[in-house]
Amino acid sequence: MTSLTIELLEIPKIQGVIITDDTLSADLSDGRTISVPLAWYPCLLNASMEERNDWRFIGGDEGIHWTQLDEDISSKNLILGQPSGESQKSLQRWLNERVTAV
Repeated sequence: MTSLTIELLEIPKIQGVIITDDTLSADLSDGRTISVPLAWYPCLLNASMEERNDWRFIGGDEGIHWTQLDEDISSKNLILGQPSGESQKSLQRWLNERVTAV
């Protein structure tokens, strides 16, 4: 039996980010634009546009960090198509805290 292993020799840097109501798109230094459904990242999906737009590059531009949401996404995860690994229990706790904070 064989298994497929993907190894990225060089992680492309993120050069730009666009967030719509349903998509996260990242322009990469190798010329690609990777777009993924915002539903892959429930915190971003449930965030306000102000919260979604409060991001910065991290890890030598290999990742994105959302300050108000404490959410991090790497270019590697986008390339490999890996959605958030956050549990439903953790997400529900976060959503409940948002409701009580309002």
